[in-house]
Amino acid sequence: MKTSDRIIKRIFDISLSFFGLVTLGLFIISLAVLSYLDTKQSGIFKQKRVGHFGNKFYIYKLRTMKHLPNNNKITTAFGHFLRTMKWDELPQLWNVLKGDMSFVGPRPDIEGFADTLEGGDRIILSIKPGITGPASLYFKNEEVLLEQQPKPDEYNRKVIWPQKVRLNKAYIEQYSFSKDLKIIFKTIFNT
Repeated sequence: MKTSDRIIKRIFDISLSFFGLVTLGLFIISLAVLSYLDTKQSGIFKQKRVGHFGNKFYIYKLRTMKHLPNNNKITTAFGHFLRTMKWDELPQLWNVLKGDMSFVGPRPDIEGFADTLEGGDRIILSIKPGITGPASLYFKNEEVLLEQQPKPDEYNRKVIWPQKVRLNKAYIEQYSFSKDLKIIFKTIFNT
């Protein structure tokens, strides 16, 4: 990605995330309060993820799961609704404004995935992770797909993850701002 592309991408990210936080701020706070009432835990969930150049950062999401006494977790009905609408991702506007993330790019993974990339695959770490991206669109029903597998973790590592790497590499190698706009459009309108 050229320096001029990076500058345009960052200006776009700052402008849109600031506008999004100003216009949706009260809505996000309301959802966080509802999430708190639903789960009896903080309405905002934070988790360490692997980002740009392999640096770790905290991603913010609306909490969708409730902790059970036996240390298991369950997605609540309200949490399922938030995930279906993709509203659980709205706090990531703050991540974009801060510069941890971009609107479009590879999704930031937990440790054990992106931080283990080798060779040419490490190009994925050369850009900021995104709220959405080509792999996110391709695997928009990833949770459902994994629920159908007898060994979901193994399927994720052997089938989904390698395909995500290919899609994300192609996105970076053939980058254009107009493609970013198309990906955002497809994400918003679920096409």
